[in-house]
Amino acid sequence: MTDGQSVAAGRIDLDDVPVRIRQHFDGVNAAREAGLSACRRTIRSCGSAIRALHRHEPQRAVELVGEAERALREAQAAVRPYPAVAFAGFLHDAEKEFAEAVLTGALIAGGRLVSHEEIGVELPAWLNGMAEGASELRRHLLDRLRAGELDVAERLLGAMEDVYELLVTVDYPDAITGGLRRSADALRAVLERTRSDLTTTILQARLQAAIEADLRASVERGPGG
Repeated sequence: MTDGQSVAAGRIDLDDVPVRIRQHFDGVNAAREAGLSACRRTIRSCGSAIRALHRHEPQRAVELVGEAERALREAQAAVRPYPAVAFAGFLHDAEKEFAEAVLTGALIAGGRLVSHEEIGVELPAWLNGMAEGASELRRHLLDRLRAGELDVAERLLGAMEDVYELLVTVDYPDAITGGLRRSADALRAVLERTRSDLTTTILQARLQAAIEADLRASVERGPGG
């Protein structure tokens, strides 16, 4: 056997490797593009659903959450065969926004909070979505204060407190909780401001009620009372 024949016999056959490379990365890229597009639709629908909740349009919010879920399932199906794409971050963001929309509606209504398994998202996305949903209650609570509905405002504050107390028990590294510590810290700041606003409003309402009671009593006693 000649030296040339020895070299040829020892070479690796790479003729079909470029084809396999292209096929693999074509699939990855197609999944990424499809997943990104569906995730964007999910996030848009979730944002619109939360705005509908603040406008007191619960039925419209339900419709938009349904749209968001269909888009999210499309994204999940697209990236499922490619873990590197599935865990690139954009799917987590879409799942978090979906959880936020669902849980915000439940917190406003005072209903049961569905689990992450029930809504088909990962646990870190569910927890972060809950934190952001509880923060969304501030806007709704302030609207209730302006309407004079102090009892509803107090219930909403209680829900915010319950969520925060749950989240601070999840003491694990951010790498596995999706940055939950930052979300909990943001909720704490919102919670403190909201508690202050509600306390001030309640004290003002009590003072006004006491003044009005004194005025009525004075009128009832008459000039010589």
